[in-house]
Amino acid sequence: MKLNSAIPEGAIEDKWRKHKLALPLINPANKRKYKIIVVGTGLAGASAAASLSELGYQIDAFCFQDSPRRAHSIAAQGGINAAKNYQNDGDSIRRLAYDTVKGGDFRAREANVYRLAEVSVNIIDQCVAQGVPFAREYGGHLSNRSFGGAQVSRTFYARGQTGQQLLIGAYQALEKQVNAGAVKMHTRHEMMELVVVDGHARGIITRDMVNGKVEAWAADAVVLATGGYGNVFYLSTNAKGCNVTANWRAARKGAGFANPCYTQIHPTCIPQAGDYQSKLTLMSESLRNDGRVWVPKKAGDTRSPDQVPEDERDYYLERKYPSFGNLAPRDIASRAAKQVCDEGRGVGPGGRGVFLDFADSIKRLGKKVISERYGNLFDMYTTITGEDPYSVPMRIYPAVHYTMGGLWVDYNLMSNLPGLHVLGEANFSDHGANRLGASALMQGLADGYFVIPYTIGAYLATAKQPKVTTDHPEFKKAVADVNARQAKFLSIKGKRTVDSFHRQLGQLMWNKCGMARNEKGLKELLQEIPALREEFWRNVNVPGSAESLNVALEQAGRVADFLEFGELLALDALERNESCGGHYREEWDDEGEAKRDDSKFMHAAVWEWKGEGQKPERHVEPLVFEAFKPSVRSYK
Repeated sequence: MKLNSAIPEGAIEDKWRKHKLALPLINPANKRKYKIIVVGTGLAGASAAASLSELGYQIDAFCFQDSPRRAHSIAAQGGINAAKNYQNDGDSIRRLAYDTVKGGDFRAREANVYRLAEVSVNIIDQCVAQGVPFAREYGGHLSNRSFGGAQVSRTFYARGQTGQQLLIGAYQALEKQVNAGAVKMHTRHEMMELVVVDGHARGIITRDMVNGKVEAWAADAVVLATGGYGNVFYLSTNAKGCNVTANWRAARKGAGFANPCYTQIHPTCIPQAGDYQSKLTLMSESLRNDGRVWVPKKAGDTRSPDQVPEDERDYYLERKYPSFGNLAPRDIASRAAKQVCDEGRGVGPGGRGVFLDFADSIKRLGKKVISERYGNLFDMYTTITGEDPYSVPMRIYPAVHYTMGGLWVDYNLMSNLPGLHVLGEANFSDHGANRLGASALMQGLADGYFVIPYTIGAYLATAKQPKVTTDHPEFKKAVADVNARQAKFLSIKGKRTVDSFHRQLGQLMWNKCGMARNEKGLKELLQEIPALREEFWRNVNVPGSAESLNVALEQAGRVADFLEFGELLALDALERNESCGGHYREEWDDEGEAKRDDSKFMHAAVWEWKGEGQKPERHVEPLVFEAFKPSVRSYK
């Protein structure tokens, strides 16, 4: 496996500008000769499909939802970062880049992060032009709020539904091109396989989720914008349909999978309410702007929050991290919540919760202001819990949320597999070992609107691959493989549901590879996952047929991939014998904080699939920091 990051030479401030000038171009008339497949229509996929079709490329876009508007980007709440410095509080492109590199515990590629910060200022202008209803000050200027890991206000927002409003903007851009015939939109189509011809990604195989038809699609390049793999833990803040299949199918065809152990635990989620809950609900990090996090000082204190005097409350984030307080980064805030709950000071059923209290802010600002900022989030909390956060504190607890690992890509967002480009959460490049809040929307739109339109043209201009059709033997083989896999699922006729296997896998992953990890637990997990996978292929029950709508069959394919990918995640966590960001190894602890080992692990770990039953091979891409020298990550 060759890992050429293709980072341009020169000062970090000049890399992207000079790189764009040096990229080979395709003239407008010739762009119409190229077809590009885009899988996924969230912020990254929709913006990429719209932008590329505007340039003249033929686009086939695929999503498994009934509309691109149902992509999981719609669930993002708190905001989108950009270095506009509208608050005149000292923000800059360089400061945003530094905060992002530091927030990722110096485990991200510096050049990509700086470019992300650089194009962030363009994203806001693009979205305002599309009509995204960002919050505004009284005079009409765009408003900003603070987010974790930053001491400036750079987060643009639309109440607690920023992702929804941004997705509608990208969706409108996409549908304009669909209406013009420039994009062919294929909804209810799930990608089942990547097709590689002569070492280049040249197409995909899909299943029509309504009628079961398996089809092949050929193109000159493939773009994956299929999100993250958090549902390997079963309970997460992700939509139930989110999965790893597109990325994992690509990995099995030779695409390197980077840093799978980097999973983010979000500190602000509604605690699990029952054993048979199917997902968890996120409460935006933006709430920590005005909510204060606390628990009783004494273990076992079960009094209602209004009965606990101020001097008997522990505002532990404010105490431990006075510089950032309640806006400490997600990984740090999550570990701190787990620690106080482990001490017996947690609140609510089972003691697995902490208070997020708005009493002081309501007293200072008034209920009307708090409602304007967070009203829909408060309504959602009330609907789920039956409690009114205007009068009693919210109860929150950490949960699996985002994944920083993903397919390895170079500076041009192309995998080591030529022709395969990977955008947004599906790639690994921008967030290191921990993502700062409000940076996911920024990355998705940066990749789709402002990076891939330049870089994919350079690949097409230089690859000079002959045209292929779905009659090529590789496509026929891939279709046969997909059909055979589906037939195998249906033939097992075991006694356990797909969901029962997924739930068991999730419990194993959370208990031994969740918020805290250690060598003993990870080695046990690496024995337990293969055993569970063996039972799955022997005892799963998938009713119905492959020739019609079959939700169980869809789930079977996704869980089968999770059972393979989960093992890789655990192996990566075992091999990375350090703590960094969201990857917290108990053996590497510095007074409760993550302790890095820069001498051995200042690199991205990139895994190469070696075949069924074979241990994958670990490659490394060294991480070089020229603009931002690594330091001890402190928010105290």
